[in-house]
Amino acid sequence: MREKLNRRAKTSQHGEGTPINLSVLSADFKPQAYKNKLAMQAKKHKSEQKEKNQENKKSQQKTSKQNKTKSPGLALLQSTYTDEKVLNKANSMPKVNVKAGALKVVFLGGVGEIGKNMTALEFDNQIIVIDCGLSFPSNDMPGIDVVIPDYSYLRDNADKVKGVFITHGHEDHIGALPYFLKEVPVMVYGTKLTLTLIANKQKEKHFDLKSKTVKAGDVVKCGCFSVEFVRVNHSIAGACALSITTPVGVVFHTGDYKIDFEPIDHKMIDLSRIAEIGKKGVLCMMGESTNCEKEGHTPSESSVGKTLEKIFAENISRRIFVATFASNIYRVQQIIELAVKYGRKVAIVGRSMLNNIEASMRIGEFSFDKEIFIDVEKIKKYDDKEICVISTGSQGEPASALSRLASGDFNRIEIGPNDTVILSSYPIPGNESSVNRVINNLYKRGAVVVSENVHASGHACKEELKTLISLLKPKYFMPVHGEYRHLKIHSSIAESLGVFPENVVIPEIGMVVEVTKNHIMPKGRVTSGERLVDGLGMGDIQSDVLRERKLLSEDGLCVVVVTVNAESGELVSEPYLITRGFIYSEEAEKLVEEAKAVLIDALNDFDFKEMRDFNEFRNAVRKPLRNFFYKQTMRTPMILPIIYKG
Repeated sequence: MREKLNRRAKTSQHGEGTPINLSVLSADFKPQAYKNKLAMQAKKHKSEQKEKNQENKKSQQKTSKQNKTKSPGLALLQSTYTDEKVLNKANSMPKVNVKAGALKVVFLGGVGEIGKNMTALEFDNQIIVIDCGLSFPSNDMPGIDVVIPDYSYLRDNADKVKGVFITHGHEDHIGALPYFLKEVPVMVYGTKLTLTLIANKQKEKHFDLKSKTVKAGDVVKCGCFSVEFVRVNHSIAGACALSITTPVGVVFHTGDYKIDFEPIDHKMIDLSRIAEIGKKGVLCMMGESTNCEKEGHTPSESSVGKTLEKIFAENISRRIFVATFASNIYRVQQIIELAVKYGRKVAIVGRSMLNNIEASMRIGEFSFDKEIFIDVEKIKKYDDKEICVISTGSQGEPASALSRLASGDFNRIEIGPNDTVILSSYPIPGNESSVNRVINNLYKRGAVVVSENVHASGHACKEELKTLISLLKPKYFMPVHGEYRHLKIHSSIAESLGVFPENVVIPEIGMVVEVTKNHIMPKGRVTSGERLVDGLGMGDIQSDVLRERKLLSEDGLCVVVVTVNAESGELVSEPYLITRGFIYSEEAEKLVEEAKAVLIDALNDFDFKEMRDFNEFRNAVRKPLRNFFYKQTMRTPMILPIIYKG
């Protein structure tokens, strides 16, 4: 027996990559008995957790009653939504008391950040919602797919919500609808393309969708609110601002916009209607702030088409690839038109690109002969000069079509010396290194890469922001859709055009702003924050899961298996250590042996027979190993102790 244990200890020294058969760690180990024991422990834990949740609920109800007797403050309370299938990084706040007869504006996303746009207007127990978007996870959110607003306030007041009004069909304005509508099933209003893109999501996410299609100029009566859709220019068809008549006055929400005098669809922003609304009087304006740092005017989308045509003309004999945002429908339309003009077949790479083109053609947003489109597999049947490939991945996303093409991982197409690749977009801040990596890989494969002067933003620059503020002449102003510096700069622009500083509020996520004919002021906060979507649905994750994922990605894992005699409480064998992502193989043998010695020394004084709680054993293992590993490697791997009693 001892000889077997010695042999087993030798095979486990290196740790990394060593398989382990836990069933032979103890000769007396009985798998079925162990399973039964685990089942009993799980049942006991579930019962204890239920009692704990009931106690927490009573405590929270007591705290809530106490808060009502105190003056409203901004003290943070722990989120009560621990049973949701989301990570709710939220702040539970005391009830916000707004003056009777006042409009309440609730900011749930899109302020102090780019993306995740969501705002609610409330009056006399009636609520309408403007946009319901998502954003993408940052580097400190491993395994998270998308981030959506915490709309707990709207869910808790679902009976008051009368409808959702969508300004346009970009993900940062519609991406959270599949999750929101499952909890707050209300009518969604939007233009034809916007609702078509939402319907595509319905097929994938399987949620109930009640919608009503509107067009620019339509007015929708929704409770005490009257919402007019006003045409604006953006990088997607069907974009609208919202002129909302409320009992206290008109609130104008710009959505995303720019002033384009040469739009692709020949439908210019309705400046005359905006001027009329301003002449009648606008109580409050909420204006997008994305490009407020940029001087002058945003170039027309048509100017990009002229640059693209020049590139097509200069590369007659070469195969052309164009990468752009799948949501930039007007850009895609121009690329296809140029391919037709120069006698090229079009191959689409990227599911989102294909879905958006199909949606636009289905509703007649643009029309092309289906014969010009070919499947990717058929590209090899044509000469290079006869092919144009439109691809996603202009931001260097690792899993995108362009990234796979650049790295040679796209088995149906191979980039070569006779290819010209056009990156028709600007790198989003933070994506520069990813984009540069893709460009370098394309050059390594012999391609020519064009990335200068082949993009125009869909957002208004300073002079356009000034134009809209001047036309609307709002009494109150709140900047939206931007990080804090954007909101601050946009506020300064409004003040320079005559809006009094005391009539400007820079909103934050969770902030509630009270608006009347005589004043505008912040009035506290509601539950707000981020909900993190993990997997196909809303992942069943808590904050400690993210913390553990980050720890595993940075410092690795060490599993410690200890087998003890159930009767004597003595160690049956040496501890078994398995490491993953922690130490290099050449370092492993010596470090693991030293770690075993440290652990054995620590466990000599530990009485397994008297152990009342597994936490005692876990701490007895973790503490000495954590100190040892940090001293030796300056790293702190996750330590996972396992104990078997034979």
